[in-house]
Amino acid sequence: MTTLETGREPAAETAPRTLPRGEADFSGQPRLVRNDYAPLTPAPLGAWTPTLSVSVVIPSHGHPEKLAFVLAALAGQSYPAHLMEVVVVDDGSPEPLVLPPVRPENTRLITSAPGGWGSAHAFHTGVAASSGQVILRLDADMLVYREHVESQMRWHHLVDYGVAMGHKLFVDFDPGAMTPEHVRDEVAAGRAEKLFDREGADTHWVEKIIDGSNVLRTAAHQAYRVFTGATGSLHRTLFDAAGGMDAEMVLGGDTEFAYRVSQQGAVFIPDLETSSWHLGRSQMQTRRDAGMRYRTPYVSNRVPDFRLRRKNPDRSWEVPYVDAVIDVRGRTLEDAEATAAALLNGTTPDLRLWLVGPWGELTDGRRSPLDEELLDLRLIGESFRGDPRVRLVEEAPEPDPRVTFVLHAPAGTKLTDTAVADMAELADKERAGLLCAPPPGATRAEDGVLRLERRAAFARVRHLSPDADGAAVDRAVEELYGAHWLSGEAFTVPEPEPGAPARRNESPEALRRKLEQAQAEVEKLRARARRAERKLRWFTPGVGRRVLRKIVR
Repeated sequence: MTTLETGREPAAETAPRTLPRGEADFSGQPRLVRNDYAPLTPAPLGAWTPTLSVSVVIPSHGHPEKLAFVLAALAGQSYPAHLMEVVVVDDGSPEPLVLPPVRPENTRLITSAPGGWGSAHAFHTGVAASSGQVILRLDADMLVYREHVESQMRWHHLVDYGVAMGHKLFVDFDPGAMTPEHVRDEVAAGRAEKLFDREGADTHWVEKIIDGSNVLRTAAHQAYRVFTGATGSLHRTLFDAAGGMDAEMVLGGDTEFAYRVSQQGAVFIPDLETSSWHLGRSQMQTRRDAGMRYRTPYVSNRVPDFRLRRKNPDRSWEVPYVDAVIDVRGRTLEDAEATAAALLNGTTPDLRLWLVGPWGELTDGRRSPLDEELLDLRLIGESFRGDPRVRLVEEAPEPDPRVTFVLHAPAGTKLTDTAVADMAELADKERAGLLCAPPPGATRAEDGVLRLERRAAFARVRHLSPDADGAAVDRAVEELYGAHWLSGEAFTVPEPEPGAPARRNESPEALRRKLEQAQAEVEKLRARARRAERKLRWFTPGVGRRVLRKIVR
């Protein structure tokens, strides 16, 4: 059979069809602060001239009746047809999909690449076979309004580091209630909102977060949580920089991908001027508990600041929460031990420790074991090389785009058990991109500072100011995310007074918590004593009661 006879196209071509590449100059694009996209003013719908091309990629598994309506709605879009292509990816449907007759003029059906399965893998296949400057992911059960593509694309003409997210409502689906031709005509006429009863539709859970954060403008580093993938778009360059979807994530891949996109400094924008109908209820609506039970370990292993992981940060995960860097060049074993041991033994075990030193200068030849010039470096390496979280490197590593924070700690700084957790908590509270804390007693620049960097903040600065370095980068981070300075006393163990007993590495905050717990325990004991007094009143002589009252007081 030929392609025309089956209505089906072959697997993804080796070279994608090429859409026009419109002119786009982002050299002077706005420098947005955190997730506040208020400075962006999108053009009114229908009153502007688009130039960027877009590839709408639809991973699909079965349910051809829904796909027919989805493509019919796309056939009625307001976005210029010559700038839009639709790539449907058949993700191993039980019955191979066939393109329906009502569809956009530039629509292709391909099969998912061999070696994987699931929507993430299928989406990857579709992106590889597409050529649009912007990629719009659309689920195969999303019937969109006329301006859906146009509305999201307005934002991408303003900035190249934005993620636009479309609005949707969940409705019951009856495939016999209408025809694809009717859907196309109603959408093209701007009457998509009349296809279903809005009063009987369900909203999505993300709307509570969006409404509670000034339409996501105050959501800061947590904005990515509302990206669910059913309808969302971003520049291809941003998609590539983030590494694309993780094909191993059968469920929860949208959250994991959104986190990596946010780590590139992206801003997340809910596009609410148009909407779409989700045909049927989602799995997280019908089987939420089972869905969360499956997703949690997969997301936790890959997303360090996933809220369910942070509630129990009691183990090491695939992607650490913090990359801690200590420069041990010219430092003593005792200096390195004081700082590295505190990090490794602290309350944040999901970290990776980089010890920077001239390790290549160590040799195995004959030497004076107790007097060699690099004795301390050799002892430091031997002390920590067995810990799987420790890396011995010649230079400080390039930031890992998956890791939330980078901590630079001067060797010799005696950190508290909770230093990492306290610094990260403060950075989140202040929504800061950079937190700096000079250790007590530091009087010179070479004494160093405790420095916690938010990877996403530095990534945005490097994207917007690729030529900046050093202090210029820090100033830009302060401008876009904020920098917070405070004394390192809150994160370090004070030197004991002469003759005083050694103390554990506990922060003032930890000691305050212990004091509050002790006071609460005292109150419990006093309450028990009062209850015992009331019981004994019936049996104890008057003198005994007076004695007991004195004891209680």
